[in-house]
Amino acid sequence: MDYKEINKNMQIKNLSKYACSYDKGIRLVEEEEDYRPTFYRDIDRVLYSLAYTRYLDKTQVFSNVENDHLSRRMTHVQFVSKIARTIGRALNLNEDLIEAASLAHDLGHTPFGHVGESILNEISLNHNEGYFRHNIESVRLLMEIENYGHGYNLTVPVLDAIMCHNGEHLEKIYEPRNKNIDEFLNEYHNSYYDKDINNKLKPMTLEGCVLRISDLIAYLGKDVEDAIRLKLISIDDVPSKVKKVLGSSNREIVNKISKDIINNSINHNYIKLSDDVYNAMNMLMKFNYEYIYNKALSKEEKDNLKKMFNCLFDKYLDDLEKENKDSIIYKSYLNNMSDEYKMNTKERIVIDYIAGMTDDYLIKQYNSLKNS
Repeated sequence: MDYKEINKNMQIKNLSKYACSYDKGIRLVEEEEDYRPTFYRDIDRVLYSLAYTRYLDKTQVFSNVENDHLSRRMTHVQFVSKIARTIGRALNLNEDLIEAASLAHDLGHTPFGHVGESILNEISLNHNEGYFRHNIESVRLLMEIENYGHGYNLTVPVLDAIMCHNGEHLEKIYEPRNKNIDEFLNEYHNSYYDKDINNKLKPMTLEGCVLRISDLIAYLGKDVEDAIRLKLISIDDVPSKVKKVLGSSNREIVNKISKDIINNSINHNYIKLSDDVYNAMNMLMKFNYEYIYNKALSKEEKDNLKKMFNCLFDKYLDDLEKENKDSIIYKSYLNNMSDEYKMNTKERIVIDYIAGMTDDYLIKQYNSLKNS
């Protein structure tokens, strides 16, 4: 069967001249393709990864809250994917590339969200393993950890979009930066040692730019709705200027920003926001940080999480150094990994293991250790 012909027929033929074409879906290790277009195949690999399943029990913003209607990491990446594909379709961009990167962009997030990421970053720096960043860990998962330490060999444009998604930084204009495989790999490796590189990363594709802004669109209004649902704030607390420009509900906010991007970006090699929408988003971001993110966990809860992370790290590192094969880190993780993966430092292996945990699994392991 001529898979190349089937593959060619499945590819979208009306892509914008600024879109990433399928023939640019180069992999770090060359392999024979099948009937699925390259980026479409990447979607499958992400969906069937173990890390994707663990999204189900990973914090988005609020932890330890009895409310089934709050966002979790799983719902967040689906929101990002839908928003990004909506924008990408309107701009005639490559939706398969967008979906693959959107669904994978937070795979490297730790348990307990950004608080967990901050704790693990401190641990990593204290043990000379460099900076820990969830976007870089997402790439690392797909390149070096998933598939039992062999990686999934995703295409470079998808890996690059994941690495550069960095949705915590708003820009008025997002422009892609041409780069080759070596430049991508250099940015990836340098991210462990360059404190400021996350603020300088730019995607190699316009699709990566769409993911970057869509990450922000997906959580800004939704986090407000979640905070209102928990009675942490009311809609009256949101600045009137924000509501006047963007609207008063998540639905209105997503629609307003998406339409603004489409209107200002169509037939251009950039993603652009109007001044009014950009300023309103900036204002909403500042509001969210002050009234939601900085108050999502109390100091006592943060201190307790720090104790749990550090306790588990010290225990697992000691188990590796003493080759305690009865330890859970061997039984549920390291024993299944490739010989190549086992060549990592013991510290890096423990960081990878903890980063991949769900919220409940980390609590379970800590309680098991505490009660032993």
